[in-house]
Amino acid sequence: MNRGTKSWIVYASLLVLFWGVWGAFSSEPNSRYGYPNEMIYIIWAFTMLIPAYFAMRGHTFDRRPVAAGYGLVAGLTGAGGQLLLFYALSNGPAYLIFPVVSLSPVVTVVMAMALLRERINRLALIGVVAALAAIVLFSIPSSKDDSDSNGPWLLMAVLICVAWGVQAFCMRKAAVVGVNDATTFGWMTISGLLLVPVAFVMMGDFPSDAPWQAPALTAVTQVLNAVGALFLVMALSRGKATVVAPVTNALAPVLTIVLSLAVYQRLPNVWGTLGIVLALAGSTLMVYSDEKSGESAVAPGAVEGGADVRPAPQTS
Repeated sequence: MNRGTKSWIVYASLLVLFWGVWGAFSSEPNSRYGYPNEMIYIIWAFTMLIPAYFAMRGHTFDRRPVAAGYGLVAGLTGAGGQLLLFYALSNGPAYLIFPVVSLSPVVTVVMAMALLRERINRLALIGVVAALAAIVLFSIPSSKDDSDSNGPWLLMAVLICVAWGVQAFCMRKAAVVGVNDATTFGWMTISGLLLVPVAFVMMGDFPSDAPWQAPALTAVTQVLNAVGALFLVMALSRGKATVVAPVTNALAPVLTIVLSLAVYQRLPNVWGTLGIVLALAGSTLMVYSDEKSGESAVAPGAVEGGADVRPAPQTS
């Protein structure tokens, strides 16, 4: 494998590792201690500062309007979608909301093909379809949620799906126009913090009676989430969005299911099992097809060699 053109696989693998572990334990603060989801968001927003600090060390913050534009859109669509998800789940059934939301890579793939002119061959297309099918299957629970299905939850689920699809596209587009990874992630961090007051208003009251284990466990799990987001930015700057988005969204739940099996003794349902097979098969096809093509997808906003990012030129 050519390291110069395939380093996206390294960052995508790290993303799958961090988000897979995060997925296995992310619900613990809420399910075990009743910690509000809005408070989990607030802590997540502040944990973003940790990888942002390390990403920015030794690198120049790109102050061009184009960098701010794509960075803020990526951050606000990601963080805003997360907040909207909390509201949607309080008004609609999770077993219908998550399959809709999980189709966000479709938005990314379509936008990348239409606006970035990314090409995808037949073998990779089969892999994309398999991965997308796997993502939907992962979202089907073993039993139906009894949540109240009244309200505009379907519209909210569609909006979240579009928002997260646009987020991944903007990460890729920022790199294509020469914005370095550190700057994009920096703007995403700023965006997440800007929505903290909104999360607090949604929460109503500060959970003063929560045990110390709740915020501590939240902080640990959300650091994994935040670092994974940085790896997503780096993977998308080095690989095609048409491949990176479906691969990472399909493989992270596989690791989550494996860890849940090991830690909680939870067996996946038949849909989850089929999803694992499709995720592994689809991701393998996409990676193999991308490697076989020998086409470099490294964008100007990224350089090879470890986690380095190239400072983009600034305008006065």
